[in-house]
Amino acid sequence: MIENGADMARVDDTLTRIARNAGINNPKIFETTTGILMSIPEQSSAQVEPIQKRTIDLEKVSLVNQNSRAFQDGQISLEEFRDNLVKLNISTPFFSFWLQLIAAVVVSVTLMIMYGGSSEDMIATAFAGGLGYSCYYLINNQLKIRFVSEFLASFLIGVIAVFFVHVHLGIQIGMITIGGVMPLVPGVPITNAVRDVFAGHFLSGMARAMEALLSAGAIGMGIAFVFRFL
Repeated sequence: MIENGADMARVDDTLTRIARNAGINNPKIFETTTGILMSIPEQSSAQVEPIQKRTIDLEKVSLVNQNSRAFQDGQISLEEFRDNLVKLNISTPFFSFWLQLIAAVVVSVTLMIMYGGSSEDMIATAFAGGLGYSCYYLINNQLKIRFVSEFLASFLIGVIAVFFVHVHLGIQIGMITIGGVMPLVPGVPITNAVRDVFAGHFLSGMARAMEALLSAGAIGMGIAFVFRFL
């Protein structure tokens, strides 16, 4: 659940529900964005599980939650629950790159219009959003370097916005840029950071807030480079 974007309050509730319905009366659980520590006081044993990757797949989070509640209600056994978790981790479909690209273009154009942009900037914004997201996606999947992907993608979006305005295929550089970077904005980490802080998970909340801040900073730096040197 942590690997796929769940907030810590949901993770803690799910782990506690599973443990208690599996016969552990007093589980001790501590989770962060980088690992889970769980102990069973009666057995004087503990286990640490590191979290080495994080992405956004809320469908997996929902399926884990559904299975945990089915286990709580006695609809499935512990062994069936474990098998279901293994299967959904492998077989849960993820949206293809082309569907993500189309969604990025739609988000870019519609939000540019909502923020007061002109319809004459729609084509430029579509190109900026689509190519920027493609750059972000490819760097994340090929090089796996955090924050560099946001920086280069936003830099490319700024270059495209400047180019389209210079060749008179766009009007407002600012609106094209704003629309283009919308698919890159770390909305889920920001939301989870606020939820974690409100739920008392201050360590995870601050970690997620810092992650979101670094992503936003990388996006801002990419745009700033374009406006400074072009």
